[in-house]
Amino acid sequence: MPSSTPFLRRRPALAAALSTLALALPGAALAQQTINITIAASHPTTIPWVGFMQSVFMPEVDKRLAAGGKYKIQWKEAFGGQLYKANATLSSVEQGITDIGWVFSYLEPAKMPLAQLSAHTPFTTSDPRIVLGAMNELIEKAPAFRAEWDKHNVVFLGATASDTYDLYTKFPVKSIDDLKGRKLSAPGILGQWLRGVGATPVDGALTTYYTDIQTGVSDGVVSLATGILPAKVYEVAPYITKVNMGVVFSGGLGINKDTWAKLPADVQRAMREAGAEYSRRHGEDLVARHQTAIQRMTEIGAKQTPPVTVTPMSAADRSKWIAALPDLAGEWVKNNAARGAQARPLLDQYLAAVKARGATPERAWDR
Repeated sequence: MPSSTPFLRRRPALAAALSTLALALPGAALAQQTINITIAASHPTTIPWVGFMQSVFMPEVDKRLAAGGKYKIQWKEAFGGQLYKANATLSSVEQGITDIGWVFSYLEPAKMPLAQLSAHTPFTTSDPRIVLGAMNELIEKAPAFRAEWDKHNVVFLGATASDTYDLYTKFPVKSIDDLKGRKLSAPGILGQWLRGVGATPVDGALTTYYTDIQTGVSDGVVSLATGILPAKVYEVAPYITKVNMGVVFSGGLGINKDTWAKLPADVQRAMREAGAEYSRRHGEDLVARHQTAIQRMTEIGAKQTPPVTVTPMSAADRSKWIAALPDLAGEWVKNNAARGAQARPLLDQYLAAVKARGATPERAWDR
């Protein structure tokens, strides 16, 4: 008998028995349904909260679906600006250019004015876990916050935040007087933090800072260590001034609402749970990563000219900066009230939520 004859073809009775057994075993003959999902970001995976989309969110979804056995995701990854840039994170999820994406909310002050709340309350807390917990709670429980995502055809899955903000400049900052008249890059609405020191904000993002400083568009940046390190901005802005301006809600994972509506309930549940886990682990990571990033920049930049140096801003200068800021929270309330939003209760809810988690704001934004 030819050796190429399949074993079961030579044993028809055995083949029939195995087929019957397969049908008798629950689920044994049922194939998983494969669902195609595009997941994208304007920033590369070297940026921590983008990297966690790949290393935490996607595996957490896969793990939950594998346990159920009914569905699996075929992921199509498009990180690092392959599909869109930082100025189109909201519209790209809204329009379905990507199914899932990181929405950079504080670059969207016109479309997402309520999401700018933490940007109007600087010097509130340096703990990202506090801000993440507060914003996840408010978006879940406060209809106005949730509606701001819904109206742009986006289902919110989990918050992202920054580590605390500092100054990275190409000149030494010996006092806040050194900032007067300087051009400093900042992401969107955060440029208003410079109103207390007389510097001129230049709109930008981690993907543009290096070139902006290198070409003289700006003299430095208001930014965060976890972003500056992988973007290597310290090479052109070696003077790090530790101001500790605080943490902000930066946006979050979102999924196109039309895509969401087509997903089975089991997949929706897996994505919500994975989004919550993504946000939680992102907060823990930021706490650990911030100081490590500062140390690493100092080590790497020790031999460059000029070398990377880290200098804390004096307590007196910090106090001057905080006191010199205009009533940013009051402006946020007024501007949103003009749009018809009941913003004052939302401010109170946010500050109550962060205080309940242990924050002690350095300025009473609710007064």
